Amino acid sequence: MHLDLTQDDIKVQIKKLAIPASVGFFFHTMYNVTDTYFAGLISTQALSALTLSFSIFFMMIAIAVGMSEAVTALVGNALGRGNREQASHIALNALLFGLFLSFILTIIGVISTPYLMMLLGAKGAYLQESLAYINVILYASVFFVASFFINALLNAVGDTASFRNVLIVSSVLNVLLDYWFVTGGLGLSPHGVSGIAFATVITEFVTVVYLFYKLQKTSLLKNYREFSVDKLIFKKFIMQGFPPSVNMVMMATGIFIVTYFASSYGQEVIAAYGIGMRIEQIILMPIIGLNVAVLTIVSQNNGAKQFERIKETLKISLYYGGILSLVGMVLLLVGAETFMHFFSDDLKVIEEGARYLRVEAFILFSFVIIFVYLALLQGIERPGFIFYISIFRQIAAPIVVLSLLSFLGLGVIWIWIGIAMIVTFSALVTWRYSHQKLIEVSMQR
Repeated sequence: MHLDLTQDDIKVQIKKLAIPASVGFFFHTMYNVTDTYFAGLISTQALSALTLSFSIFFMMIAIAVGMSEAVTALVGNALGRGNREQASHIALNALLFGLFLSFILTIIGVISTPYLMMLLGAKGAYLQESLAYINVILYASVFFVASFFINALLNAVGDTASFRNVLIVSSVLNVLLDYWFVTGGLGLSPHGVSGIAFATVITEFVTVVYLFYKLQKTSLLKNYREFSVDKLIFKKFIMQGFPPSVNMVMMATGIFIVTYFASSYGQEVIAAYGIGMRIEQIILMPIIGLNVAVLTIVSQNNGAKQFERIKETLKISLYYGGILSLVGMVLLLVGAETFMHFFSDDLKVIEEGARYLRVEAFILFSFVIIFVYLALLQGIERPGFIFYISIFRQIAAPIVVLSLLSFLGLGVIWIWIGIAMIVTFSALVTWRYSHQKLIEVSMQR
């Protein structure tokens, strides 16, 4: 069984896909929020160490997410063409591909992480505390990759509810485990930041088991007895998944770059940036849900050559995104200090984090445009542009702009303003290019 998204009311379909996805990603983000909260209970250094680790952790997740988007697009297009056997064949190869990918990420991550940490200024106890967290995560990368790949397959058949359901449960479990591992008790001694990592890995394992159980109930694994490794499918995963993976990796690298420039202002600023990012992620959850809905709907309708439905999907998604970004802006402008105070009692951390959030409040709709149109490009199997805009938005522009601001000796708030300017310009370019590409595709087919 799969949800046919090539007919019926698009508004209903967007809500049916986006709302569960948003709730699911909200609780997935609560992993990071919970971890940040308990790291703050340990010390400001622990909180800063978690922020350093997050940029590297996010690189691993970024590649998994990018490749999983290719899985959704390819399976969704096959379903849109009515070719369920091909969809099953792609799905089975996706699971094997994900396993290979996790091994590669673990090896690269374990080797490179110490050098990246030192590049960010970590040394001594600060470095050891950072490594104590990230190494546990890296060795368990297979669970993180598997959860995104299996969820991508469920998204392709229109199931975004399973991800939501398991993440609600596992995020609550993560709170309990974080408390246990950090504070100790019941025969367990306090484990510090490594305990936070262990808690995350356990809950991720629970997520994978449940999602695979739900996947078995779909038609995507029905041909497992005839499974064969398909190098051509692997190649398609790489070609289709490389641009969005680069986009996600560039996001992680962008966090790394911003952290590098912010590090000269002290550990408190790094801690503020780490907290601010997590609060921002919560605000963006509904918008990320729109990204999932657009990718799934566009993929099936592209396979079915229903281009008017694709255009309608964009129009409705941007309308919903506008409302969500306006609500988010108000929340950030009014409640910045309150949100920050939940994670830290350090006045400097709270003050700087509030500045970051108030600047970000004004570019939430720019994120809507970027997420919706990049999902469009994935869905119509034209992801190449994602590679170039990612390099510009996450690497080239930040290096140039932040280097200039640093050279001029301006305050740290100008780092946040510089980022906002880059995001806004990137949104305009993405909107312009994607509209033109959709016209070309509809005319060709």
